[in-house]
Amino acid sequence: MEKSTRSLDAEFFNKMYQRNEDPWDFENSPYEREKYEATLRAIPNPVYENAFEIGCSNGILSEKLARRCTHLLAVDASEIATENARKRLLHYPFVKVREMIIPKDFPDESFDLILFSEVGYFLSEEDLGIAKDKIIHALLPKGHLLMVHWTPVVEEFPLTGDEVHELFIKSAGNESAPLLHLYGRREDQYRLDLFEKKTEL
Repeated sequence: MEKSTRSLDAEFFNKMYQRNEDPWDFENSPYEREKYEATLRAIPNPVYENAFEIGCSNGILSEKLARRCTHLLAVDASEIATENARKRLLHYPFVKVREMIIPKDFPDESFDLILFSEVGYFLSEEDLGIAKDKIIHALLPKGHLLMVHWTPVVEEFPLTGDEVHELFIKSAGNESAPLLHLYGRREDQYRLDLFEKKTEL
C-alpha cells in the first residue's frame, strides 16, 4: 500500500471510534500503561499553570495529566473521542475538552506545557510543519514541549514517529533555533523527546 500524503481527517477517526470506543486499548494495554508512566516522569515540573494536550482521545492520559496542571486544554479531531473524554473528566472543572482539527484549528492561548503525543504521524508533512510553527508560537518562554510517538511504520499513516520528532529536533539544532532539546529516550516501539522554549533573545 502506498503511503498517504494527506492528513487523516476527522471522519477516519470517528469511524474508528464507532467500531471501538477504545481502538488502541488505552484502558488496559500494558504497553500504554508503561508509556503513560514514562510520559509523566519526563515532565519536569511538578505543576503547570496552563497545559495543552493535542490528541487526547478518550481522556485516559488527560486524567493523569490533570493532576499536574492548574488548567488543561485537551483536544481531539474526533467528536466521539472528545465526548468520551468529557465524561471521563467531568469531575475536573479546570479541564476543557474541545474538538479541534490541528493545525487548521488552534487555540489562541499561551501554554507552559504542550503534550504532542501519538498524533503527529496522522498529519501530512505540510500540516505537521504548520502545526510545529503554531506549537512553538503558543509555547511560553521556558515552557516545555513533550513529544511521544510510536516508531514502527504504519502504511496508512502519512508519516512515521521518527519523521515527526526529527522535524522538531531541527528547530533545536543551533543557537538561533527556538527550542532547546532537553532529553530523548527511545524504546522498542516508541520514542520520547522533551524540548524547552528558549527565552526571547
